[in-house]
Amino acid sequence: MRRHLPRAAAGAVLLAALVTGCAEPSADPRAGAAPPAAGPSAASPSGEGMRFCPSPSEPQLPPGTSCVPQDPASKYRENHAYRQEMELTEAERAGARGKAERLGAVLRELATGDPGETEVRAAVAAALGLEPNDIEYRAGAQRGPAIRNLAVSGGTGKVCVQGGITDSGTVTAEVSGRTMDGTCLPGLGGH
Repeated sequence: MRRHLPRAAAGAVLLAALVTGCAEPSADPRAGAAPPAAGPSAASPSGEGMRFCPSPSEPQLPPGTSCVPQDPASKYRENHAYRQEMELTEAERAGARGKAERLGAVLRELATGDPGETEVRAAVAAALGLEPNDIEYRAGAQRGPAIRNLAVSGGTGKVCVQGGITDSGTVTAEVSGRTMDGTCLPGLGGH
C-alpha cells in the first residue's frame, strides 16, 4: 500500500497560498504613489510637468502651478465631429433628389398604417434602389395605431437619402452627406 500523504499535504499548502494571497496590500509599490497628472499636454506628451487647467467647476490647482488652458467648446466640437456630414457637390445632391422624392412618397404611404420593420425596410429599399439590409432603421416609441418616430436612410458612397415620420405624423425626406463615422443616420450620442 502506497501512501500519498506528502503530495496531498503539498497540494493543500499550495491551495491555501493561492486562496489567501501572498503579499500585504501595503507592500504594493503603487500604494503610496501620487495620482497621475491630468493627462498629456502640448508641453509634455508624456504627461509630466504641465497639465491641463481645471474647469471652473473642478477643484483649482495651487497658486503658481503651471497649466495649459482648455477650451470646452473646442472639446465639444471635437467630441461630436463624428456627426458631421461629408460635403456633397451640387451635382451629387441633384442626382439624389429623385430618390428623396420617392422616399417621401413611400413614407407618406407608410405613415397611414402600422407596418413592421421588415415592411418598412423593403419599401424604403425599393424607393432608394438598395437592398433591405442596406437600410438604416431607427424607430422610437410609437403612440397610436399608425407608425411614428421613425428614421430611415440609405445611400451609396458619400451620398445618403434620409427621411422620417415624426411623432405628429409629419414626413421628411432629404439628401445628406454620409457622416464622418460612415453612417447615413447621425449617431444618437449621449455618453
